[in-house]
Amino acid sequence: MTDSAPAKRADAVRNRQRILDAARAAFAATGPETSMAEVARQAKVGMATLYRNFASRHELLEALLVDEVDEVCAAAATVEGDSPSDRLMTWLRRFFQYVATKRPVVMGLLEHTDRTDPVFQTRGRMLAAGQPLLSAAQATGEIAGDLDLDQILDLVMAIAKIPGTPEYRQPLLDAALAGLDRRGT
Repeated sequence: MTDSAPAKRADAVRNRQRILDAARAAFAATGPETSMAEVARQAKVGMATLYRNFASRHELLEALLVDEVDEVCAAAATVEGDSPSDRLMTWLRRFFQYVATKRPVVMGLLEHTDRTDPVFQTRGRMLAAGQPLLSAAQATGEIAGDLDLDQILDLVMAIAKIPGTPEYRQPLLDAALAGLDRRGT
């Protein structure tokens, strides 16, 4: 006899994903004050289905954050590009998108917890995922060897947090990433 949970039905898996997708869009559009009722409406599920999947708002927000971190970390292993530097830059742009769009979710989580909560301990996972990309780009001399991934992620995060529209921040990110790439110098 095993202690593993029974597999979810296919429709239950689809409902959970629809809820996560709708919640991600709703929080991005209206911020951390988005209601559970609005999430259910956008997901086209009843409140019972929503609460069967996520017993609380906090649980939904945690799932959103973990889901996004998983996607960013997985992207590091599958990112494409013509050179190590191109692959690193593509992943850093994905990381930038994550930082720029996760703010409403994080703000909602902070209402009910603090930064010591394990759900916020994602930096180590990001560093582990991105380090092989940076190491490869530094080994070819495409990225300066005197930078570490902590510094680069801090740079990208700082740009993502600048007030303004995505159109305002994008050229700043482009300039910063171009400055990291030594191939043009």
